[in-house]
Amino acid sequence: MPNPIACLLIIGNEVLSGRTRDANLQFLATRLGELGIPLREVRVIPDVPETIIATVNEVRAKHDHVFTTGGIGPTHDDITSECIAAAFGVPWAVHEETRAIMAADYARRDPPVEMNAARLRMATLPLGAVPIRCAMTSAPGFSMGNVHVMAGVPRIMQSMFDALAPSLTGGVPVVSRAVHAIGVFEGNIAEPLEAIQKRYPDLDVGSYPFYRPGPAGSTGFPGGGVALVSKGVSLADVEAATAAITEMLVKMGATPIQGEPG
Repeated sequence: MPNPIACLLIIGNEVLSGRTRDANLQFLATRLGELGIPLREVRVIPDVPETIIATVNEVRAKHDHVFTTGGIGPTHDDITSECIAAAFGVPWAVHEETRAIMAADYARRDPPVEMNAARLRMATLPLGAVPIRCAMTSAPGFSMGNVHVMAGVPRIMQSMFDALAPSLTGGVPVVSRAVHAIGVFEGNIAEPLEAIQKRYPDLDVGSYPFYRPGPAGSTGFPGGGVALVSKGVSLADVEAATAAITEMLVKMGATPIQGEPG
């Protein structure tokens, strides 16, 4: 059976404006790959109800899992939860168990925190949603069908994902291997690298140029070069492609560096 695939929706005007730099994509892509749920699409969309609703309905029909980050806080522009309700055509209603958990948490604080109307928004979920409870906050994320809604704050999102991960149906873990070469440039390797990709069509074989400044002879391997990465669900194929890349570089007179240089 093929691996399930995922889409990530990063929701928030602050990301599109450049005010906030997204820090969740790399974490989610890495963790999902480990679970055998490769991330196939990522979109950044604004806090606009029509856009959120239409996008959620589009991508949940094409992917096995959809993950969203952002827009589940207590302020007026935190509209992700109510938009998910609209996308699924269900009421957006106070989740009583969640309300009670949050109210008890706020009451225990010193000094106590009021469970006001703004905070009640975080206990209001699409009818039928399953809360994602985590150690970082009493205000949950939630799953609705194949859509998993999480916070935008990275440490809270990561805690929510850790709580959610055991319930996700994955596949064969995605593995990757990297070979770095200093002083080798993409124009020199394009043809032989394409030949390797054709030999292993089920892999993603990529070339990523880099430049690392530093004094000559430093352990940081200063200078320009390429990172050549093979990625897929077959460890045997990934290692075979990596061996072919290494051989290619040696024939060019380059010194391959397995993994990250430095």
